[in-house]
Amino acid sequence: MILLLGITVMLGACVMCGVLTVVIRRLSMKFDFVARPRDDRFHRSIVPLGGGVAIFLTIVIFALSGYFAAFMFRDSAGNIAVHAGNFFNKTAELFSILVSALLLHLLGLWDDKKRLKPAVKLFFQFAAALILCLAGGIRVELFIDNIFITTAISCLWIVLVINMFNFLDNMDGLSAGIAAIVASILFVCSLISGQIFVSALAAVFVGALLGFLIFNFRPAVIFMGDAGSLVVGLVVAVLTLKTTYFRQATDEQWYAVITPVLALTVPLYDFLSVTVLRISQGKSPFVGDTQHFSHRLKRRGLSESQIALTLYLATLATGLGAIVLRYVSWIGAVLITVQTIMVMGIIAILEMTGKPHDNAKNL
Repeated sequence: MILLLGITVMLGACVMCGVLTVVIRRLSMKFDFVARPRDDRFHRSIVPLGGGVAIFLTIVIFALSGYFAAFMFRDSAGNIAVHAGNFFNKTAELFSILVSALLLHLLGLWDDKKRLKPAVKLFFQFAAALILCLAGGIRVELFIDNIFITTAISCLWIVLVINMFNFLDNMDGLSAGIAAIVASILFVCSLISGQIFVSALAAVFVGALLGFLIFNFRPAVIFMGDAGSLVVGLVVAVLTLKTTYFRQATDEQWYAVITPVLALTVPLYDFLSVTVLRISQGKSPFVGDTQHFSHRLKRRGLSESQIALTLYLATLATGLGAIVLRYVSWIGAVLITVQTIMVMGIIAILEMTGKPHDNAKNL
């Protein structure tokens, strides 16, 4: 029943975001809210921005609708009242998510128009993270009782994930597609744990991303911009922190807490590899360029569609292993971790093998 409801919500969010994307694309063209070709970007034509607005609005509309429905049915009879009451009790968490998402959405819109300095963006990202941790109580708590330590760790993790998906938004369909896969993995994990609130958030998020991805996959007719990628990273971070992978009182598989790291292996690899490259070249890691691993794969001759599908499959391979982590022995956990490393090793070999392809010399 809950799975069916989740799929229904997902489809509804997909339709709504798709419709909003069409409308906002037209408005973006009318008001010249577009991405123009630059040396540090891969695209070579003018593309409308605003996809992030469609994603953000879809999440907000469904979240507030769900909250209103929970308010209306919280005093009903049966299981509906139980689920509605549980959802309604998440008021602080829900509104901290919406407020922090709004903050980053406005920051992204500002950056899409004015190109803000990295320090300004980082300041507001940490501000959003603090809102989640302190106002919403959304932070990691396993094995640690000190609120200052858990808040510091959680803030660093949230900002890291935000920037991972901001960095990953460097080629058609990458950030939205990989975020949709990661969120789907977390949707399954939260369903297994019986977490209605997290499952509902993940379902809306996946649906919104898929509705946008229809127009963002190669050849993209609209980009999400920082107004979208910052919000996408924030919601993924929230899902990783809110999903329960291990219960200290009943579970023995403590290593299941690394589930989000395995699910996020692909964006984490991109973030770390491009950061190391930029620092080794004496550049700021937050200044954009075309050294992401998707660009490196393109230089080896893969098309943009092939790159996107390759990285989707890699994310699925690591994510599916992450789902079963809580059910296997420590030996199985080691094998899943090794498999994840091997998947990324294959990608590393692909991006380093052979000579740059002629059709990618201008990247």
